Amino acid sequence: MKKRILLLAILAVYACQEPVARKPVKVNSGSFFKESAERNKRLLAAEEQMIRQIIDNDSLKEYKATADGSWYTYELSNEVSSYTPQTNDMVRFTYTLLTFDNDTIYTEEELGLQSYKVDKQGLFPGLRNSIKLLKEGEKATFLFPSSLGYGYLGDKNKIGVNVPLKAVITIIDIEPEEKSSTP
Repeated sequence: MKKRILLLAILAVYACQEPVARKPVKVNSGSFFKESAERNKRLLAAEEQMIRQIIDNDSLKEYKATADGSWYTYELSNEVSSYTPQTNDMVRFTYTLLTFDNDTIYTEEELGLQSYKVDKQGLFPGLRNSIKLLKEGEKATFLFPSSLGYGYLGDKNKIGVNVPLKAVITIIDIEPEEKSSTP
């Protein structure tokens, strides 16, 4: 009986004490993010070097840089029209995806004719931005660093992790969004 009373007294003393804050088990220093950012910078620099080498080796064509970090050259140009796709326009197009070594990943036939409502449907970033640069009837070859392709995930099928892509895109037609006229 004395042991029980003693045990209850000890528990009562500990139960009445203020809670003591615990120290974190693990402290994040942010080094993972810093290392990841550095790794991504090195990857992008290496891919940009590959793009520069492709452009230098293809001296017969003139390549243009885009604002988002890809490069392109026209295969077919439309000098008559000046209209490029705008948000909510419907664009029908075809494309082929290749590696930088010109190995075909997906053919135009495999991918089929695409219908795309500009800025409203999911495409990989490089393709989404590139469509807005081309006019109806134009065909261009684009060079995308992996960050504008499928990135660190790949497409979980034929495109692996951090694979830079070459895309040959043809705009079949552009159907502008119908603007409602106000009286």
